[in-house]
Amino acid sequence: MNTEVAKETTNGTATAVQIAICQPARHQTGIAELIVPIQQQEFNIPITFEDQPDLRQIESFYQHGKGNFWVALDGDKVVGSIALLDIGNDQAALRKMFVHPEYRGRERGVAAALLATLIAWSREQQLEEIYLGTTSAFLAAHRFYEKHGFLRIEPEALPERFPVMQVDTCFYALSLAEGQD
Repeated sequence: MNTEVAKETTNGTATAVQIAICQPARHQTGIAELIVPIQQQEFNIPITFEDQPDLRQIESFYQHGKGNFWVALDGDKVVGSIALLDIGNDQAALRKMFVHPEYRGRERGVAAALLATLIAWSREQQLEEIYLGTTSAFLAAHRFYEKHGFLRIEPEALPERFPVMQVDTCFYALSLAEGQD
């Protein structure tokens, strides 16, 4: 399941960004180079790659059951990521959604393509609900998820197995049940 989206460069030419299932041996370094600077510099989270066992063990953590992990690639460069963690009961958690600053925005479509890929996979896997957590400060993220059908929920409405991160203060759910999208 590979998807291509166009990205316009500063000189007006378009390059293709491809959404592909993560191959950890091939993409792990690029994933670290994408995610850790965003976490540290944009989100002010004092975290390292070593602090994130899920990123060091993508196959065993994400790529089992109904879960998976995707990357957005500009050539061989990882410019985006998104993960789906199977939490059982036909439910999943959306995790590790990151897009390199130069590839953000509606006109580039990288975030939307990553999310569309995750949702299409979730439907194929017959998942019923996708949950996610984010911080209250990321209003653009809130708008993005709401635009794509996610509804804000109270923490009490989260499934018991949802992995709440320390920085998460806002939670969203997307119902994939037939007739609910």
